[in-house]
Amino acid sequence: MGLTGGIGSGKSEVARRLAAHGAVVIDADRLAREVVAPGSDGLAAVVEAFGEEVLGPDGALDRPALGRLVFADVGARRRLEAIIHPRVRARAAELERAAVAADPDAVVVHDIPLLVETGQQGGFDEVIVVDVPEEVQTDRLTRVRGISVDDARARAGAQASRDERRAAATMVVDNSGSLTELDARVEELWRRLRSAASGGEDERRGQGPA
Repeated sequence: MGLTGGIGSGKSEVARRLAAHGAVVIDADRLAREVVAPGSDGLAAVVEAFGEEVLGPDGALDRPALGRLVFADVGARRRLEAIIHPRVRARAAELERAAVAADPDAVVVHDIPLLVETGQQGGFDEVIVVDVPEEVQTDRLTRVRGISVDDARARAGAQASRDERRAAATMVVDNSGSLTELDARVEELWRRLRSAASGGEDERRGQGPA
């Protein structure tokens, strides 16, 4: 099962609540950091592609330096994605197999911020989209994260549109209200996921990324 949502939607709040209910949450952002950790073949591939200047003095990846190289260069960004994405998906599939081996009834949720943007929705039986109106998204980014309205809109605009995410969804979680309201919605979502997980071998395993 895949979980996604635009910046400022509260996807991480939903992921935390699902984990508290007992879901095995596989965080793609965390894996993206893991696959380029010092000593990894992923980091070696990044250095080969972009040079030693992307390393910090401690030998770890200097993310700001790498970001400056790929931010405005589509070709460079695609080279980076070709290094990172296959490794993240392979590691996610490995973690899912381990979770199901430990508990055949496990509910495995892949938390993937750019699930729609990277075309992964077809790899999951269920795609959960955390959804908020654009004005709520902008308000949260400016009020909670302290960024400007223009920056908030630019960051949201760099992702899939709200309509594109909703079109990919099999389940939509409205997070435009309070955290108390979100608790109730995640409770209902958890019941639906548990029901889906009992529907057979393929559904139980979530058909995560391969």
